[in-house]
Amino acid sequence: MRVLHVYKSYYPDTWGGIEQVIRQLCVGTERLGVTNEMLTLSRGGPPVLEFDGLTVHRVPMNFEIASTGFSLAAIRKLARLARDVDVIHYHFPWPFMDIAHFAARIKKPSVVTYHSDIVRQKNLLRLYSPLKHRFLQSVDTVIASSPNYMASSPVLRRFAHKTRTITYGLDKAVYPKASEQLKAKWRAQCGERFFLFVGVLRYYKGLHILLDAMANVDYPVVIVGAGPTERELKEHAQRLGLTHVQFIGAVEEEDKAALLELSYAMVFPSHLRSEAFGISLLEGAMFGKPMISSEIGTGTTYINIDNDTGLVVPPDDPAALGAAMRALWEDPQRAAEMGRRAEARYWELFTAEKMAANYHALYRELAATPR
Repeated sequence: MRVLHVYKSYYPDTWGGIEQVIRQLCVGTERLGVTNEMLTLSRGGPPVLEFDGLTVHRVPMNFEIASTGFSLAAIRKLARLARDVDVIHYHFPWPFMDIAHFAARIKKPSVVTYHSDIVRQKNLLRLYSPLKHRFLQSVDTVIASSPNYMASSPVLRRFAHKTRTITYGLDKAVYPKASEQLKAKWRAQCGERFFLFVGVLRYYKGLHILLDAMANVDYPVVIVGAGPTERELKEHAQRLGLTHVQFIGAVEEEDKAALLELSYAMVFPSHLRSEAFGISLLEGAMFGKPMISSEIGTGTTYINIDNDTGLVVPPDDPAALGAAMRALWEDPQRAAEMGRRAEARYWELFTAEKMAANYHALYRELAATPR
């Protein structure tokens, strides 16, 4: 079986949560006999790459509007690649993808993984909504990443008759095992106990809320990642005089694994629905860490169950976030028990093997359905 994935960006140009999900999905379904290919835009570099057994077709981006890349070559490439595959797997949101789907006259079985509502571009969303609804109506199946998101998204409720839930999954075996030397290095820099955040530094991650919370508590916090809000966050931390918060920047996978292993707990203050799931939150559960997250009606609260695998606080509430951090810090036994339950929940619901098996079954079903 051959499957073509379509998304606006991929490695090596970007490496965020959706790209990680696509990677894990392709590695997992390849083991089940699926040949995966990827169509994406690029700002330069080779037109074809091989990555983890995935053939990545990269076409040049002509221009960009409101973080949406456009490419005439992508329409031609989509039409050509679609001829040789059994299923097209779209990854939403990418408004140009909707245009390309119709312009390329795609007739193959198709599925959309609905990674997130469009939250920020409200004015442009009003213009885009008719095309979005037509696109989602035209595909065979829509996938929500959690029951929480399916229940809270007005768009998914509109297409409930064709929407299913397949949660994201991670394969712990593909994460590097950190050496003792590397862990000693990070232990010396970060200390024996620290709260950890991992992710791209974007507006919806709520890190300004975390910094405001840290103005009133002095627990060590390590922030791993880079991104568009990095400079303003560092300036905000400096204004608050936060000497106990470290910005580590982007790190290699082995360093990330070391920090996940060494951390005391994960803190994940995302406060807007743009955070549809939280892959790094799931990584914390996979490593057996208690978690602190906000209730925003998305997959974060499907990963982290309040008073079971961690604590859930109201969004955009520094005082509540600080109180949750204090509760875990001052009760190591409770924190450890939450971490054990978080890891057990990962093995029950969130493995890459489970995700791949569910998508493989869907691909077979779609390919076998008469057109």
